[in-house]
Amino acid sequence: QVQLAESGGGLVQAGGSLRLSCAASGRTFNSYTMGWFRQAPGKEREFVAAVTKSGITTYYTGSVKGRFTIARDNAKNTVYLQMNSLKPEDTAVYYCAAKFEYYSDSSYDYDYWGQGTQVTVSS
Repeated sequence: QVQLAESGGGLVQAGGSLRLSCAASGRTFNSYTMGWFRQAPGKEREFVAAVTKSGITTYYTGSVKGRFTIARDNAKNTVYLQMNSLKPEDTAVYYCAAKFEYYSDSSYDYDYWGQGTQVTVSS
């Protein structure tokens, strides 16, 4: 029903920047809160950022606030995660996710998931 496809991951040096994109299928993109999660090896999946349906309100986990920016373009059915001042601790697989209607920071509440894209930050 809703398919998500991430792109933009890769290898970057500490202090560098990367922009992730997530393209969504369907005609109801603006009915969903969009989120980014990440998972490092041996760790639980962690909330990173989310943006509400209109794109007006955003949420971030404390460790990325001030460095990462989430945004959406409803005309293009696309959500972005701009990552600046990257640290080795940011290394993880990053997942795009969609939740019908209203905001949540819990991975269990999200309805659709992308395949993930690897982000590696070297020191």
